[in-house]
Amino acid sequence: MNTDTKDNRSVRRALLTGGALLAGAAATGAGYVLTHSDQPIAMDDFSDLPRAMRTLERLRTAPLRTRSGWDLAQVLHHSAQSVEYSLDGFPQLKPAWFRGSLGSMAFAVFSARGRMSHGLEEPIPGAPAIASGQPLDAAVEHLMSALGRFERHGNALAPHFAYGALSKSEYTRAHLMHLANHWELVDAG
Repeated sequence: MNTDTKDNRSVRRALLTGGALLAGAAATGAGYVLTHSDQPIAMDDFSDLPRAMRTLERLRTAPLRTRSGWDLAQVLHHSAQSVEYSLDGFPQLKPAWFRGSLGSMAFAVFSARGRMSHGLEEPIPGAPAIASGQPLDAAVEHLMSALGRFERHGNALAPHFAYGALSKSEYTRAHLMHLANHWELVDAG
């Protein structure tokens, strides 16, 4: 085999590897800049954890319903799963390359605009199915308990299944945007 061909392949491989590393570093840098945003959460009821807790507490005396998709108890249990998995670990993770690039960029975009958008009937990968028709009070308690546990948590958090490693403030923002996104389909009962 011609040594020029070997050298050309080595150079090409080095450029491709270096380019991939550079793209990954740029994505990480963009994620850092965008996720450290002061942009408020788009829905005031979920602008911070105390307001979210008050919004949930109101469901005990003024129940609401969803316009379509999952019923409200399913939404609350799903949201509680997400909070609990941020503490205990998600059942399935997207590949590391995804979490380190596309996933972290998606979170950066959501955080920068203060609003998340995702499939509102998509379960968390690997999470048990949530039955419809469950009592709303139990679902409210489940989510409030999960949020309280999250708020008190002082140790490392588990990587998000799609976004990867998040700080406590980033996870707080993710949970609040997640709730606000689901709340777009909630109406008075």
